[in-house]
Amino acid sequence: MTTAQETPYAHEHSPRLDWAQHVPEVYKAMVRLDAAARRGLDPKLLELVKIRASQLNHCAFCLDMHTKDALAAGESVERIIQLGAWEESRHFYTEKELAAIELTEAVTVITDGFVPDEVYARAAEQFEEAELAQLIAAITVINAWNRFGVSTRMVPGHYKAGQFK
Repeated sequence: MTTAQETPYAHEHSPRLDWAQHVPEVYKAMVRLDAAARRGLDPKLLELVKIRASQLNHCAFCLDMHTKDALAAGESVERIIQLGAWEESRHFYTEKELAAIELTEAVTVITDGFVPDEVYARAAEQFEEAELAQLIAAITVINAWNRFGVSTRMVPGHYKAGQFK
């Protein structure tokens, strides 16, 4: 009988394409856009938003990156774990964080229609207009990163916290 310790992990896939190498100006523009979108936002809140969008978009590379960055920023393992079921775990988050997470979901799954007025209103109650604009920008940017990561099958597991900052 083979024990779990003796069982090898599945084979790591290769990326389909090193998109940043082929379109370096787009990559550099994304890095600048990301830096601009994060200005003024709480780093822990920002990482929660990036993790939640990446969960919804199934971007393993971004999940790897942003969970490590969240931990490095002082976020708890418990809150990161509960993020996938935040509606059942509301008591782990502040009202401001909940508004940001809910808005993240609405913007990320916008193909379902639109951002509901009540979701936007809850976010607008928690964030000043300029901060809300930054938040929407940050949500939009992580969704773009997720699409690069998923479509090119970027490989998770090798990122070190703060590597790209």
